[in-house]
Amino acid sequence: MSDDVKKAVACLLFGGSRKSLPDGVKLRGDINVLLLGDPSTAKSQFLKFVEKTAPIAVYTSGKGSSAAGLTASVIRDSSTREFYLEGGAMVLADGGVVCIDEFDKMRPEDRVAIHEAMEQQTISIAKAGITTVLNSRTSVLAAANPPSGRYDDLKTAQDNIDLQTTILSRFDLIFIVKDIRKYSQDKEIASHIIRVHASADKVTDENTDSKEDNWLKRYIQYCRSRCHPRLTEAAAMKLQQQYVKIREDMKRRAHETGEAAPIPITVRQLEAIVRLSESLAKMRLSHDATEDDVGKAFKLFDTSTMDAARSGINQQINITSEMANEIKQAETQIKRRMGIGARLSERRLIEDLARMGMNDSMVRRALLIMHQRGEVEYQRERRSIVRKA
Repeated sequence: MSDDVKKAVACLLFGGSRKSLPDGVKLRGDINVLLLGDPSTAKSQFLKFVEKTAPIAVYTSGKGSSAAGLTASVIRDSSTREFYLEGGAMVLADGGVVCIDEFDKMRPEDRVAIHEAMEQQTISIAKAGITTVLNSRTSVLAAANPPSGRYDDLKTAQDNIDLQTTILSRFDLIFIVKDIRKYSQDKEIASHIIRVHASADKVTDENTDSKEDNWLKRYIQYCRSRCHPRLTEAAAMKLQQQYVKIREDMKRRAHETGEAAPIPITVRQLEAIVRLSESLAKMRLSHDATEDDVGKAFKLFDTSTMDAARSGINQQINITSEMANEIKQAETQIKRRMGIGARLSERRLIEDLARMGMNDSMVRRALLIMHQRGEVEYQRERRSIVRKA
């Protein structure tokens, strides 16, 4: 998942191609990315990196940001008593990136204020006799936590993603970042953090780091100013077929479960894949976005937004507190029955736990949740289960 987030951040930094249609309508080329998930999963570190690497960047926190602070405000001069405009973060970062941390902590009315800025890339002002339109051609990289603080697998996706569909549809990529308990991964992370703290006082070659950052910043600036890729005919045809397939798949799933997906798949998502394809072509200074670029863009879109849209779809009924307790008990018994690295037939495991008085469906649901967390892995066409963590 972290590699996919890095790819998404790279696409955001390079951006797609901005287009102007004959009727004057402008299509945005900037890419918006949302990182939603558990605390301490390095979401803010991505934001800090982008702030340092992007040619133009503004970092802000959702808790301390108002609608006027993000868009623009009208202020009266104390000496002349005349009104004048003062641009907010979205205006100041025109042509760059706005990093918004704690996006979920923003007041709903403040989040609504950036709807126009994120899609139309303009900010319309009509205050104190001043009527004007400001440019806000920016990418938005936002980080947020679920309402309960952590992503809860026992809740539906709608409960975990407590944001309006109107704002979600404006993000090209939405990543659900979970803190998965995995021995090898935990050991690697702990080793890295301890190594960082242990060598904190040692002299580092700051000049080398600054040169590398400066080189990357200049390369991004060069690509954004000189290269404006377009889709080839073959890539456009592949994109059309894949988009129709995704819409049909989401329609079928919604019909099976009886509820709409928490993240809508609309024409905006089609445009998002176009921008991702163009961004991938721009990275290598190519003026043509090929079928390969479209394939990579779809893969990135599938591991982010589509995974988020599919999350919770298998939960066809609301989970009561009693059911949640049963699932937790089933998880405990599964872990007792299977040590890390152990392999067991799914049917045998369910039969063993059923003899202990556990409900079959609750055991299956517990296995599904553990599989989503990466704690167990299905093998041999789901006939056997391997405990991973």
